[in-house]
Amino acid sequence: MKSIYAVLAVVMLFVAACATTNINVPAIEGVGESTDLPGKIVWHELLTDKPQQTQRFYTGLFGWQFEALPDKRINYQLIKHQGKFIGGMIDQTQLPTQADISQWVALFAVTDINLATNKVKESGGTVFTPPTSLGDRGDIAVVADPQGALFALLQSRGGEPADVKGAPATGDFLWDELWTGQTDSAADFYRSIAPYEQETRTFSAGDSPVIYQILSSNGRVRAGIRDNPFAGAPPMWVNFLRVTDTEELDEILAKVEGLGGEILVPAVPRPGGGSVALISGPSGAGIALQTWADGQTIGDNKVAK
Repeated sequence: MKSIYAVLAVVMLFVAACATTNINVPAIEGVGESTDLPGKIVWHELLTDKPQQTQRFYTGLFGWQFEALPDKRINYQLIKHQGKFIGGMIDQTQLPTQADISQWVALFAVTDINLATNKVKESGGTVFTPPTSLGDRGDIAVVADPQGALFALLQSRGGEPADVKGAPATGDFLWDELWTGQTDSAADFYRSIAPYEQETRTFSAGDSPVIYQILSSNGRVRAGIRDNPFAGAPPMWVNFLRVTDTEELDEILAKVEGLGGEILVPAVPRPGGGSVALISGPSGAGIALQTWADGQTIGDNKVAK
């Protein structure tokens, strides 16, 4: 597991560069089509020290495309899948650091980023970068919760992309989940920075039931919180990509190692439904693959972004 402080150093350097060069990152696709949706996870950024290998990896697995911005000063590529932008990639080798890091970072929508960052500090979290303009994208702040899980806040220009019905396409982001040793206090923290409603579920998992906290806003489920399944691992946000079924999951996993990745956890049944596997790309950034059929639900709640 790479040092969280190394990850933070790289993110801070990137955001600081944005502030000093007045760069402009495009707005998230679909912004302006809806009202504000605070609490929605609207974007995912990948920090990687092996950008070319990473592109080959995700293109081989899901057909992702990577597009550099016209402004060559900006160390950033947009990730596109089936005609839609779903995330971004930052090349760590172009930043002034020797740290060997790779990490996915989830961006949470807020309507008042100054208020949200103050709430982070007041609630025992850490603000690593204050609100910083990314031009058309909006204002970003890199923060961590009181247990140290890294994420970012984004106040976008003109609101968030509208919620859509149904499951996302295979290879799109499906879900985000916090793994932590303090689930109750973590839920309280996130409810302090966004207008989440909280629901506690218990899922059977052999002899050890999983207590699961579901965070919802605007009538839609947004994220989950559960006990960290790996003893000794630091608290972290884990991002899930959607796979249709176990057959497709097996086909994708068969490609992982040949494309330079690693299977960290083979496919296993997931307490909330479906099967899940944990993989990492060529630079070590972990991500989960989750089977999810059209119309599948967590209890009565549809998983949809």
